[in-house]
Amino acid sequence: MSNTHAARDLDTSRPHSARMYDYYLGGKDHFPVDEQAAEAVAEAYPGIFTCARENRAFMHRATRVLAQEHGIRQWLDIGTGIPTEPNVHQVAQSVVPEARVVYADNDPLVLKYAERLMRSTPQGRTTYIEADVNDPDSLLTAPELAEVLDLSQPVALSLNALMHFITDARDPYGIVDRLMAALPAGSALALSHCTPDFDPPTWEKVTDIYTGAGTPVRFRSQKDVTRFFDGLDLLEPGVTVGHRWRPSQPTGPDAPTDAQVSLWAGVGIKP
Repeated sequence: MSNTHAARDLDTSRPHSARMYDYYLGGKDHFPVDEQAAEAVAEAYPGIFTCARENRAFMHRATRVLAQEHGIRQWLDIGTGIPTEPNVHQVAQSVVPEARVVYADNDPLVLKYAERLMRSTPQGRTTYIEADVNDPDSLLTAPELAEVLDLSQPVALSLNALMHFITDARDPYGIVDRLMAALPAGSALALSHCTPDFDPPTWEKVTDIYTGAGTPVRFRSQKDVTRFFDGLDLLEPGVTVGHRWRPSQPTGPDAPTDAQVSLWAGVGIKP
């Protein structure tokens, strides 16, 4: 699919969750409508910038741990969003140059930037497929996925800050179960998910802002996020606040608070 197709499909009249996330991370790939909505979220929840930053940092650490300690050489990253470097493939290939990564998103905006996701090491492979996590079967049977990933070998399923955009009516647990069922033993689930646990009134406001902008959300408790890992062997320290999952440096006095981060994160291995 061409970039002109992607550009034609872009709706800049309403805020978009991927462009808002880009704004939180200090990127440049957003429009005034996204900035306005993002600033409304930031007014209700000033920690949103910390949450976005810590979500990226968790993804980097989880990718490294899976590559270095668990022999993972393949990743399926769903809900990719606008590329922000370093991406999953850059982190994975810095550890294992032969790593293979498939990015999947159903968003024409992300398609526009897909070329950035294709810059693989010579030894590895990366590709981008247009697919929707709400239809896991079509995603798993996409020919582009089979060209890059060998589903008889372990794969890390990376779902970063995605599942809170899947409301209960869409069966989020069934979606994750279906995806993991297609992957062999030794595969992994790396998942992060925003939570209202530390400040329910604030997150009620954030929910209203996103829903009012046309993006329904369901932020979940630690117990509900842990359910995504049912049947998997959770790596230490289990499902914990994002910045507390295997921190690269000891947390000092300048570390963010749990309420600022408001993100549950964990990694589980399929037995």
